[in-house]
Amino acid sequence: MKQSGVTLLELVLVLAISAILLAIGTSSFVSIAANNRLLNATNSMVASLHLARSEAIKRNSRTVLCPSTTGTECAASGGWHQGWLVFHDINNNAVRDAGEAVILHHEGMPEGFRLTGNTLIASYISYVPTGATRTISGLHQVGTLTVCEALAGTVSRRIIINSTGRARTTKIALASCP
Repeated sequence: MKQSGVTLLELVLVLAISAILLAIGTSSFVSIAANNRLLNATNSMVASLHLARSEAIKRNSRTVLCPSTTGTECAASGGWHQGWLVFHDINNNAVRDAGEAVILHHEGMPEGFRLTGNTLIASYISYVPTGATRTISGLHQVGTLTVCEALAGTVSRRIIINSTGRARTTKIALASCP
């Protein structure tokens, strides 16, 4: 008489193979999710840069981005990851004063994210009516913003702003997220 069913050995083998496949799939999913969060954070800043540039051209006046925690004034210290502000800078001083319209306030990034600028764009990015970036003294304002997340490992993004005010992104590898 023939018996039907599975043996304990067959069951253990199927469970082991399933566990291995699940572990491979889960680690891939975690990597995809981390990369997606990083891309989202990068795209938020790039969209704000595009908005500031187009507003400067449209208004024929200087428009400034600056780090901000309050949504009403530029932050004196800290990085761009704490949030930022886009405003119409009437008196060309790269500081939001009373009467200067806030165009956009972007809330801070989620915990673990860092968005830092190099020296020229650490405290503000200023667009003039031609769409170019200029410091308040009139010098070309070029630089890079680095976006990273502690959970994403070494994969990071860099936003490069050229003297014409255009922003482009590139993928980079960092030893760690500062």
